[in-house]
Amino acid sequence: MSFEIHQLEAFDPTGRMFNRDVNITVDESGYTGHFAYEGFTLQTVAHPSVEAVIGDIVPKLQKKGFRDIRTRINFREERYLSERERWISYKT
Repeated sequence: MSFEIHQLEAFDPTGRMFNRDVNITVDESGYTGHFAYEGFTLQTVAHPSVEAVIGDIVPKLQKKGFRDIRTRINFREERYLSERERWISYKT
């Protein structure tokens, strides 16, 4: 089960806008993230914080040609937060 679900919006390498979830789980080794878009997937190693997970995923996406990335938290455990949370932008 996800600890948090973050919404990620961006333009893919072909210029299409999309949004997908970044599922973040937590266990005794730390926080890990999983992102999938079409045939492309990313799974992070364990990090000490959720911010570090997002900070690991975003540059990898940018390196693959994704641009104008922004994220915000949608869920923490089962609590819906999206409408109250601000977007964080990662411009290339």
